[in-house]
Amino acid sequence: MFCASGQVFDRILRGGLLYDGLGNQPQKNDIGIRGDTIAAIGDLSAATTHDLIRVDNLAVAPGFINMLSWADGTLLKDGRSMSDIKQGVTLEVFGEGISAGPRKRSRRSSLWTTLGGYFDHLEKQGVSPNVASFVGATTIRTYVIGDENRAPTKVELSQMRRLVREAMEQGAMGVGSSLIYAPATFASTEELISLCAEAGMHGGIYITHMRSESDDILIAIRETLRISKEADLPAEIYHFKINHQRNWNKIDAVLALVDSAQRAGLRISANMYPYVASATGLKERIPAWAQDGGMKELRKRIQQPAVRKRILDDMANGVPTRNSDPTDVVIMGFKNDSFSTLYKGKRLDEVARLHGKSPDETVLDLVYAERTSIPALYFLIDEDNMMRMMRQPYVSIGSDAGSLSLTKEFTDLGVHPRAYGTFARVLGKFVRDEKLFTLEEAIRRMTSLPASHLKLTNRGVLKVGAKADVAVFDPHLVADRATFEEPHQYAVGMVHVFVNGQQVLRDGEHTGLLPGEIVRGPGWKKPVK
Repeated sequence: MFCASGQVFDRILRGGLLYDGLGNQPQKNDIGIRGDTIAAIGDLSAATTHDLIRVDNLAVAPGFINMLSWADGTLLKDGRSMSDIKQGVTLEVFGEGISAGPRKRSRRSSLWTTLGGYFDHLEKQGVSPNVASFVGATTIRTYVIGDENRAPTKVELSQMRRLVREAMEQGAMGVGSSLIYAPATFASTEELISLCAEAGMHGGIYITHMRSESDDILIAIRETLRISKEADLPAEIYHFKINHQRNWNKIDAVLALVDSAQRAGLRISANMYPYVASATGLKERIPAWAQDGGMKELRKRIQQPAVRKRILDDMANGVPTRNSDPTDVVIMGFKNDSFSTLYKGKRLDEVARLHGKSPDETVLDLVYAERTSIPALYFLIDEDNMMRMMRQPYVSIGSDAGSLSLTKEFTDLGVHPRAYGTFARVLGKFVRDEKLFTLEEAIRRMTSLPASHLKLTNRGVLKVGAKADVAVFDPHLVADRATFEEPHQYAVGMVHVFVNGQQVLRDGEHTGLLPGEIVRGPGWKKPVK
């Protein structure tokens, strides 16, 4: 029996129902924290502390891990990570194809040029959550080749592998790809195997937004499995889903492919967000060949009548295959205020009517004028499929979004509600209301499961010696409030959050503390000073 007599702790969480993160039944116990570490779990009534926090009738869990986050940019603007901290997220994981480094030195990149430099900058600035990152395969490719549609030379591929190796030594978790987007889509399977093999030699893993989540999803999964096998490293599928109604009946084949690969010894996992709409740019409705060379070249092609006709012909014939019915697409916003006034929040078919042209021509005109991708919602996912995929024991949770605050720099943006509600939605809608799985299982999906994929041994669990990343919430009240129509709304029900032993959320309000650390991958080489 643990004896706390004479023990002194920086803070004690008393009387909570502890979910260990491993999926075990919860136990009523106290947690004693010293510094950044869980120092004791048990009956601490005889111990002393200057910060006793009563958590009676509340769930106490390891801090949640956002396995797919785009907060690498938003944290630079507001390090508090409000929308995620208010859901219990204590670790943000970046790097879906694009990462903060490496990048070439310019006036815009004067603060850092490497992933390690970004880590140093973020740590110096101060952030509330812990952060980790993959190195983006797109970022590596763009650094060496640019936006061109061609294979790397042997010399260039060697340089790309060297950049992966350097990023791994700076703390990257592995390589991340986003293969539906140009110029990422120009990379061959062999190129990705080469980069992943380099990451694998340093203990890294591969995470991928696959080449297709629609008509060619089975081909895309097979490519992922091949990369995992030939590069000899684990692989994880980003935002697991099946797009377009015509493909929803492929669910059995999709799950069977993953299951058979796991039985064959491949280390395959996935993550997802709990919504029936995805979010990406209008630009992604345009064939990849037209984007060869980047936005500058795309705009030139849009202005050339013969080439524009070829683009429109491809779009009319379902190229790319991820093209969707205009009624399924809602435009989230523009840089141009007049466009926002006219079109923001409207479906693409309605925007086309107002614009006076076909939906495809409207897309070309808007992308040309905006010079950007133009964010949009795509309602392409079947909810039954989504719940069945979420039920798979290897699936963790990721928001696929930034972490925002209710300040003008963010609330003026059109965003997906997943930025505010992903984790709370799982706990509220899918655990409490839908009873898709138990609370202890949901917590496992958000904690020890992703931690094990990232090869972290001291986070994602409540145990003595682990980092004191802790989320305390009311399981009866936790819920998302963000909707597609009104996305800028914080989730509710999270009471206290601790990051590295420091309280960043107290009684639902942010304390302003910025104790987050860089969580580096297994290949990290600590710089010699």
